[in-house]
Amino acid sequence: MTKKPFILISNDDGINAPGIKHLWKALYDNYDLTIVAPHREKSGTALATSLLRPLHIFNVKWEKDTPAWKVTGTPTDSIKIALSEILETKPDLVVSGINRGSNAGRNVLYSGTVGCVIESVLRNIGGIAFSCYELNNPNYELAEKYVPFITDYFLKNPPPLGTLINVTFPPKDLKIKGFKMAHQGKSRWFEVPDKRLHPEGHYYYWLGGKLPKIDELKEEENSDVYLLNQGYITAVPIKVNDLTEKDYLQKHLDNFENLFQNI
Repeated sequence: MTKKPFILISNDDGINAPGIKHLWKALYDNYDLTIVAPHREKSGTALATSLLRPLHIFNVKWEKDTPAWKVTGTPTDSIKIALSEILETKPDLVVSGINRGSNAGRNVLYSGTVGCVIESVLRNIGGIAFSCYELNNPNYELAEKYVPFITDYFLKNPPPLGTLINVTFPPKDLKIKGFKMAHQGKSRWFEVPDKRLHPEGHYYYWLGGKLPKIDELKEEENSDVYLLNQGYITAVPIKVNDLTEKDYLQKHLDNFENLFQNI
């Protein structure tokens, strides 16, 4: 009997979010799964880590006796605790999502869903982040259909160590045209502060957000953001193990070091 690949599932929308249940359902038949996720929504926390308060871990009853835990911390905390304390075996892959709202373009820098897989690839464990374009009423059922094929492909064709795969499903009103490997786009969620008056007399804000309109996008045609709006499911390989701008480094190396001699 062939041993199934072992996958750790997490997210940033919380252990009770619909997206993580659809992700589990998509992968259950073909993989050995364990779930470790935040106890509540932690969207927009990127790689935030809890250093000033303790973490509590609670076992969660899941369908078909899948091992599952919730962690009173961030998405990154969940991966750290899972890999260092909960799991007895190193997973073959960490899969995160399915996120409510787009993580295409520069949103990868804010996303806790992507933060999960950044943490995994920094530990030399492959990672895939899944997200749906819609923030409201995302089409998880459609995403669920394609998740197994995408996961299987990248398990069999893994990117270099230190590189994650960021997958986004297009707007639900578009017909799916196919899969596209893409470059990371430039667009991101923009803040839309909602200013309100507190009863004590000072103002406070809900820092809402919105995606730019399609006709406002100035994206290259090979970017994930552009291709999503053409109806494609996009996958972007994102390298995180070395963020050095090497051309600038080489250009200024000597001059910057010589600066010290003139002080």
